[in-house]
Amino acid sequence: MAFEGLTERLQQAIGKLKRKGKVSESDVNEVMREIRLALLEADVNFQVVKDFVKDVRKKATGAKVLESLTPAQQIVKIVNEQLTEVMGQEAVPLQKSEKIPTIIMMVGLQGAGKTTTLGKLALKLKNEQHARPLLIAGDVYRPAAIDQLQALGQQIEAPVFSLGTDVSPVEIVRQGLELAQEKKNDYVLIDTAGRLQIDQKLMDELKQITQLAHPDETLLTVDAMTGQNAVEVAKGFNEQLNITGVVLTKLDGDTRGGAALSIRAVTGKPIKFIGQGEKMTDLDVFYPDRMASRILGMGDMLTLIEKAQQDFDEKKAAEMQEKMRENSFDFNDFLDQMEQVQKMGPMDDLMKMIPGMANNPALKNFQIDEKQIAHIKAVVLSMTPQEREQPDILNPSRRRRIAGGSGRPIQEVNRMIKQFDQMKKMMSNISKGNLNGMEGLLGNGLSGKMAKMSLNSMVRKNKKRKLKRLKKLKKRRK
Repeated sequence: MAFEGLTERLQQAIGKLKRKGKVSESDVNEVMREIRLALLEADVNFQVVKDFVKDVRKKATGAKVLESLTPAQQIVKIVNEQLTEVMGQEAVPLQKSEKIPTIIMMVGLQGAGKTTTLGKLALKLKNEQHARPLLIAGDVYRPAAIDQLQALGQQIEAPVFSLGTDVSPVEIVRQGLELAQEKKNDYVLIDTAGRLQIDQKLMDELKQITQLAHPDETLLTVDAMTGQNAVEVAKGFNEQLNITGVVLTKLDGDTRGGAALSIRAVTGKPIKFIGQGEKMTDLDVFYPDRMASRILGMGDMLTLIEKAQQDFDEKKAAEMQEKMRENSFDFNDFLDQMEQVQKMGPMDDLMKMIPGMANNPALKNFQIDEKQIAHIKAVVLSMTPQEREQPDILNPSRRRRIAGGSGRPIQEVNRMIKQFDQMKKMMSNISKGNLNGMEGLLGNGLSGKMAKMSLNSMVRKNKKRKLKRLKKLKKRRK
């Protein structure tokens, strides 16, 4: 995953300070050396690293930091703020035209993921802004580029304008824009040709399209896995086309993440979106402060909450809460919850967004095998509708039949049913305010106590809401 190596190295470097009660200037210099090496290994631009370390050292060697009671925490804060500054301080939204359509042109090298990103962005605009985008197939050189865009258009239910491969891209864009005006599309997304490397012919064509379309956004799609080369590509495109922003793709791959830390500093242009997955919904707004927190292993709760809000149905969540309270949670609900969580993305990625989890030794090699989830689904789907609704009737003979139907060992079926019963009891206890045993489940240390305190707080709030409802009902009856 992106930044994994960098996160580990930075935590090791800063961890040395945490073990010291008092921090000297030489201690800070040693940590700065470790940070510099960590950033260079992550493929961050050399000049960016040099400036970053210089700024952090200057702020970290001040008297207020060295003489404070928690110098290590102060230095973590400084590093976090500096990382955020290097990546751009805050998220930069898409520029919107005063009158429709808003025109977005996607540019980049071949293989960076332009066409897929175009489809993802169109879907994001549809879902979040109820937009009516038109996609223009302007890549007439890459084999099957038009077919790919048309397939994506069908998938996300967005129209695609194409004139085939025998018409010039400039003419295709001209006619596509006329159609958008006629059909009153509020967004036009133009897919353009790429090359294996920047050449003048490509740039001349893109300049002609720019002069014709006057795009509100010229977004450069960059493959994060290309490392330092991604920065050079961004620099080259910016000098020729004056791009307005960058989309970093394949950030979920085996990448060191240096491009994300370098592009803004080198080009002065913001990273607007990041692609982290193969699904059409896997395109996220780039928040520099959240990314800095993730790099330092401090989690990213805001993104996790947004993912949950995006993928969870509020009505279903309320129904589920009621079922938990009544202890009527069944295997149909269990299956539904599992599918909802899967929509949010890989479980190991979600866990790392929780503060303190990214550097938790127990989660270092944490991975949930997709096959295990498929096996659990197979067991549940091998039950009859009555068995799913009434788990208590699952006697030994029924369990043997389920094991045979799902192709799983009887021991695995028994274990899964036992875990379901335990989870059901735990959720019922939490919904009723009984948190006995929760500390042991979450850990006997500080994290367990804190989790229990927060759960207690949630329960108290629920009780207050219930009391308010009762008072309102009494008033209405009077």
